Amino acid sequence: MDDARDELVFREEEAPGPETCPEPLVDTWKVLIVDDEEEVHNVTRLVLRDLTYAGRPLAFLGAYSAVEARRMLAAHMDTAIVLLDVVMEENDAGLTLVKYIREELGNRFTRIILRTGQPGQAPEERVIVEYDINDYKEKTELTAQKLVTTIISALRTFRDIQTIEASRRGLEKIVEASADIFQRKSMVKFTTGVLTQLTSLLNLRRNAIFCQASGFAATGEEGRYVILAATGEFQRHIGRDLKEVVNQQVYGSLMEAALRKNGLLCDQGARIGYFKSGVGSESFIYLEGGQELSDIDRQLVEIFFSNVSIAFDNIDLNKEMEDTQKEIIFTLGETVECRSLETGHHVRRVSEYVRLLASKMGLPEEECEKLHMATPLHDLGKLATPDSILHKPGPLTAAEFDTVKSHAMVGSDLLHYSHRDIIKAAAIIAAQHHERYDGTGYPAGLAGEDIHIYGRICAVADVFDALMSNRVYREAWPLEKVVAHFQDMRGRHFDPRITDIFLENLDEFMAIWAKYLDGDETCP
Repeated sequence: MDDARDELVFREEEAPGPETCPEPLVDTWKVLIVDDEEEVHNVTRLVLRDLTYAGRPLAFLGAYSAVEARRMLAAHMDTAIVLLDVVMEENDAGLTLVKYIREELGNRFTRIILRTGQPGQAPEERVIVEYDINDYKEKTELTAQKLVTTIISALRTFRDIQTIEASRRGLEKIVEASADIFQRKSMVKFTTGVLTQLTSLLNLRRNAIFCQASGFAATGEEGRYVILAATGEFQRHIGRDLKEVVNQQVYGSLMEAALRKNGLLCDQGARIGYFKSGVGSESFIYLEGGQELSDIDRQLVEIFFSNVSIAFDNIDLNKEMEDTQKEIIFTLGETVECRSLETGHHVRRVSEYVRLLASKMGLPEEECEKLHMATPLHDLGKLATPDSILHKPGPLTAAEFDTVKSHAMVGSDLLHYSHRDIIKAAAIIAAQHHERYDGTGYPAGLAGEDIHIYGRICAVADVFDALMSNRVYREAWPLEKVVAHFQDMRGRHFDPRITDIFLENLDEFMAIWAKYLDGDETCP
């Protein structure tokens, strides 16, 4: 740097080592100076100390050897630029560090600018060809102005690479969600991915929120806006009420945007959007930081809102159809139970038990929900059983019991023609929920794991609720007697593992029983 000294004004400055270097502030460009000469650190900091790019200042990190630089880089993977000397503790220490950054750390984003006072040790042509560096400067030619120009150019490249990488990550989330885009969970992933791209393309900060409320399906409560997707520091608040997360000023601005019913509102460095779909679904977006949006930027935000809001409208409509189907299934199941003069809430309790058992056994969430919806039809076959048998208060004859046992196959026969997953699951449950683990059950006398897992789960849930409830032919059993029965029938009537899970979590099953007990009366 000797030749550049006449262009600079120097002052004494102590360069902090890697152990004492303060953590760079948020929203800065991290620049790591790697050189064994303290004066190089001082001059570099002096020349660049007031430099800003895209509204962000530089934050300097320092290392005086390649070994120190390794520790620093491992701790600061978001370093934008490395100003790297070649000759330090070894003649090729800098070049070895380049390989460590690119190959061992897998860091392809940090811009590496090689600065050498001994070009003979590392000729420019060979280094550029053999090593993944981004610029090569001899210290004797690097004036203050050239250094600033070099840094600005490197920062611009680093920023563009970050934008591309953020877009790639966002696209990955969108592709991941596209296979099942109308599932709420996947839609959140989809929205998060698009939000990540949006903040990246608009050169905004990483903190952003997308929230949506629907007047009829999403929340069921007017004026409540739930955060569905977020980036940056807001990510941990997904699922919470917007009012609980943002400060009063931001919330007030959001409400102002809603009152104006316009597309975008710029408010003190933030971008706030409000859109309302054709079916009344309201959406907000909140983006922090960034410069004034161009017309193209605004169009991008509006396209984002339009597409995502339509997708959520479709989800809400799909959910409404699912809720209708569920209500029909539960109503049909309860109608069957009423014919048996059994409790109207029996099918709801059994369905809740089944979902809880399936979850405790580690079945996927989607399968647990499918079982929850299929279980109400487990006794559908009783529609073909005469009232004289269903309502008989005393013991059944052998012939009457054979008639009762036929309800399992009757229910299965009614259901098994369907190609719908829920109905197919219901057919399995109807056919097998009276099979016993030791093979003495009906209608097929299946044993052990030849009984479908759905049938084994439902058997535990159905018998538990039956024993805990009054029937026309007997009174409900006390809990102690019910527990003793399951312990005795473990491995005989019931799957041992499912029985153990049931007994280990008995309090949770009793909570379900109690929840649907109040007001539960025998059907007329």
